[in-house]
Amino acid sequence: MKIRPGVIFSVAIAITSGFFVLLGYFFTSPLLLNIRMELVNWAIILAAGFAVLVGIANLFLVHIKKVRTKQKGAAYSVILVGFMLVTFALGLVAPYINNGQEYFNNMFRVVQLPVEKSLMALLAVTLTYASIRLLRVRLNLFSAIFLITALLILLGTAPLPLLGDTPFLSVYVRPYIAQVLAGAGARGILIGVALGTLTTGLRVLFGADRPYGGHK
Repeated sequence: MKIRPGVIFSVAIAITSGFFVLLGYFFTSPLLLNIRMELVNWAIILAAGFAVLVGIANLFLVHIKKVRTKQKGAAYSVILVGFMLVTFALGLVAPYINNGQEYFNNMFRVVQLPVEKSLMALLAVTLTYASIRLLRVRLNLFSAIFLITALLILLGTAPLPLLGDTPFLSVYVRPYIAQVLAGAGARGILIGVALGTLTTGLRVLFGADRPYGGHK
C-alpha cells in the first residue's frame, strides 16, 4: 500500500512533538521544559480555536438555512446572523482604531456575559424541574437524592424570598456538596479522562493510531 508523503510528514511531526512533550515531563532541563510548554500551548490554542471556529461556522450555516427555507423563527435567525457578522467585523477592525479593543471588550461584557449568566440561571431552574419530572417517571432512591441535592444547591446559592440568605445552606451545605461530593466525582472523571488520554497519546506516539491521516 502506497503511503502519501503528507501522511509521513504528519506522522513525523506528531511523534516528534509527543516525544519532546514526554521528555519535558520526565527531565528538568530548562530547554526541554520550554519546548514542552510551547508545544502544549500551541496544541491548546489550535485545538480551542479550531473547535470554536467549527462551532461558529455550524451555527452560522444552520441559521442561514433556516432563513433560506423560511422556517419557524427565521426572524430570530436573521438577527443572530446579523449580529454575528457585525461582531466579526468589529473584531477585525477593533485593533486598528482608537480604543477599539476596549469598545469591543465592553460590548462583550455588556451583551455576552449577561446572556451567559441568564442561561446558567435558566439551566439551574430547568435542572430542578427535570429532577421533579424524573420522580414521576422513575421513583427510586437515586432520583430522590438527585432532587434533594439540586434543591440544596439552588437554595444555598440564591437568597430566599422574605428570608434572604440562609447561612447554614450557603456556608456549610452547598460548599460541602460542591467541593467535597461533586469534587470527588469530578476527580474520578478526570482520572478516567487522563488515563484514556495517556493511552491514546502513547498509541499516537508509537504510530499505532494515526488520526491525522492514513490507516492503521
